[in-house]
Amino acid sequence: QVQLTESGGTLVQTGGSLRLSCTVSGLRFMLYSMAWFRRTPGNDREFVAAISYRDRSRKYSDSVKGRFTMSRDNDKNVVYLQMDSLKPEDTAVYYCASTGHYSDLYSSHKYDYWGQGTQVIVSP
Repeated sequence: QVQLTESGGTLVQTGGSLRLSCTVSGLRFMLYSMAWFRRTPGNDREFVAAISYRDRSRKYSDSVKGRFTMSRDNDKNVVYLQMDSLKPEDTAVYYCASTGHYSDLYSSHKYDYWGQGTQVIVSP
């Protein structure tokens, strides 16, 4: 059984930092690309960041580029999202997801498995 479990979401002030974690079990982690998406009420999931399993290349949305950093630890089966210089518009539920694809990682439709999400709230 595949499980993705996010943690680290909390309330933080504008300009602060958070690190989200996603622990993965039940699949051969090193052969899966991983991503973070986020969702706000009434909106679709929005791509945030992804790492390709094939070459470890990283992709970021324009809204987080330069502020967020995604990484993975294949020994621990964990991915991280380091979020710096947080803004109120970063407030959302953050989800991690996995896919066997290694390119075109922006679309949520590419992803097979999802976590339950972790809430991030950035106060003004």
